[in-house]
Amino acid sequence: MSELTPRQIVAELDRYIIGQDRAKKMVAIALRNRTRRRKLEPALREDINPKNIIMIGPTGCGKTEIARRLARLVNAPFIKVEATKYTEIGYVGRDVESMIRELTDKGVNMVKAEKSEEVMERARVMANERILDALLPPPPGVTRNVRIVEGRQETNYDIPEAAPDAEPTPQQRWLRNRNKLRKRLLDGRMEDREIEIQTRRQGPEIQGVYAMPMGGNMEDMGGELRSMMERMFPSKPKDARMPISEARDLLINEALDELLDMDKIIREALERVQESGIIFIDEMDKIAGRSSGHGPDVSREGVQRDILPIVEGSVVNTKYGPVRTDHVLFIAAGAFHMTKPSDLIPELQGRFPLRVELDALTTEDFKRILTEPETALTKQYKALLSTEEVELDFTPDGIQELARCAFRVNEQSENIGARRLHTIMEKVLEDVLFEAGDAGPMRVVIDADFVRGQLGELLKDQDLSRFIL
Repeated sequence: MSELTPRQIVAELDRYIIGQDRAKKMVAIALRNRTRRRKLEPALREDINPKNIIMIGPTGCGKTEIARRLARLVNAPFIKVEATKYTEIGYVGRDVESMIRELTDKGVNMVKAEKSEEVMERARVMANERILDALLPPPPGVTRNVRIVEGRQETNYDIPEAAPDAEPTPQQRWLRNRNKLRKRLLDGRMEDREIEIQTRRQGPEIQGVYAMPMGGNMEDMGGELRSMMERMFPSKPKDARMPISEARDLLINEALDELLDMDKIIREALERVQESGIIFIDEMDKIAGRSSGHGPDVSREGVQRDILPIVEGSVVNTKYGPVRTDHVLFIAAGAFHMTKPSDLIPELQGRFPLRVELDALTTEDFKRILTEPETALTKQYKALLSTEEVELDFTPDGIQELARCAFRVNEQSENIGARRLHTIMEKVLEDVLFEAGDAGPMRVVIDADFVRGQLGELLKDQDLSRFIL
């Protein structure tokens, strides 16, 4: 995915997002520039910083979805934060540096999941061996030899094979019974059988510490304190009795902890966060504008000043180590209907050199949103109701009417973009969704008359539609 050209990136985004070609083109170029930068010499690479972007457009037009799909496309650490959650230093609320700590947590979890997939087969074998040990413990004197052959783990025991005419020894009988149990276990015929295993748990000395409330600016210290206490009070073994199906998941997780090199994972995660991380800051317009000097907006400019060094490039201490933000890509977004980007402090404006205005959605856009994306709303409702043996059939004129109603309501009341389709669809299909499951198999045709029959009265009464649609 990292080798996708800008045109290919836009084509991938087109599978999920309708329209907004200018915004897609801009983020595709920003993404491709990262790939180009990694191919340069280290001296020059260090001086090339990402060009941060501000997306301007009404709610529901695709700003957040573009950033989210972009991050999934390249498997980069990505978080979405809201600027309104952060406050100036000295006020009660979240510290802006917590967004970097949250991004780092996401990066570590992402790399850990990838490395876990690589050793999952070995972890599953180790878990099954512990289950077999609980079902049929090895006799005294039997040792186990573990070999890795072509990436797979093989377990052998130092028990010679029985001669054809000789009486098998107790160890040979044990091995034969164990192999029979292994076959039944792998065939899934023992999932409900209960076994007793030893599992690890946290020491009781720190249970109270874990329960300490970590609100406001103390929330990040909570994670660091937890890590420190875990090192001081290591986990203790505890006997637990549970079905094999539950025990396997628990034992696989313990095996993964043994197989994974967390120091290596953290190093790789920190590098990925610093070089490929993406932070989407929504509601940027809510902290724009001059402070009024009183009320809840007193720290607007303070939040901007606190965000500025993060975007400029600074070092943030996390529980995994220091993280540099010089090459993290920041994408800000906001409706900017009460304010404008020029209301931001000049220094912050300079750190977002690229600006793109997203278009308000038209009737034709709504029509395409209902049908073209791979996860279009019509496809979602068809799939949901198919589980109740209800077949939905959306006719072209029905889709046209749905799109027209969504556009009309957005014009007459608050424009909430594509989110209006959710309220329209739920209202149109309300009776079908309620009756499904009781009425048995049936086929429902959603045409223009059906849509008008469900929405007609509401659309005529504009005052009522403001509250319902």
